[in-house]
Amino acid sequence: MSERFPFAVPDFDRGQRKGVPEVILANRKTVEQTLAIVQAFLARTGRAILSRVGPELETRLHTDFAEQAACEWLSTCRAAVLRRPDFTLALTGGRVGVLTAGTSDVAVAEEAALLCREMGCTVHTAYDVGVAGLHRLFGPLHEMLETSRVDALIVAAGMDGALPSVVAGLVDVPVVGLPVSVGYGVGGEGLAALYSMLQTCAPGLSVVNIDNGIGAGAVAGLIANRVAAARRAALSQGG
Repeated sequence: MSERFPFAVPDFDRGQRKGVPEVILANRKTVEQTLAIVQAFLARTGRAILSRVGPELETRLHTDFAEQAACEWLSTCRAAVLRRPDFTLALTGGRVGVLTAGTSDVAVAEEAALLCREMGCTVHTAYDVGVAGLHRLFGPLHEMLETSRVDALIVAAGMDGALPSVVAGLVDVPVVGLPVSVGYGVGGEGLAALYSMLQTCAPGLSVVNIDNGIGAGAVAGLIANRVAAARRAALSQGG
């Protein structure tokens, strides 16, 4: 039975049931509500993952839980992971690559990468490799495909949102397009990027909503972990 608050019912078993742990979206929750949910997750699962953390909550996470959990703070995307000393993350063997078109897309991409890591995947990143200087893409992409042998790619882009379609037309692994609210004027705030990705003619590109780094990480992590499970099964059968 889940612990119930007047304002929330934490889903402690989501990671086991779904393969994706619950991420506490701190935005628009009060600090006290969020701290109560964090405490519940630490008590039941040994870990609490938070996204969109404001400055006051950041301070409280470091001070209120200092004696019971280590706090990993990701300043770029304002996310945090708290872990009790007895918590161990099981690595799955899944491999995910994360690319961004520009530096302005990194914060949302880091949110996606965080969730993939917390799902047990190894994450490989290459940032600022967009179509304005397409020559920057080929080296990192080749390394991800041929050396790291990633199982899925996340490609984050704002502005015209062209990079995910370019990548999807070049690779034989699933690509998750992550539109970012970078841009201005007509189609700004990620709309042009979203529409461009949805209208792609490159097969193998799926798309999440604007700035939905957690959603992109969940999709790519699930794909990578299924592929990793198949690899393990093949090895155990001598394949």
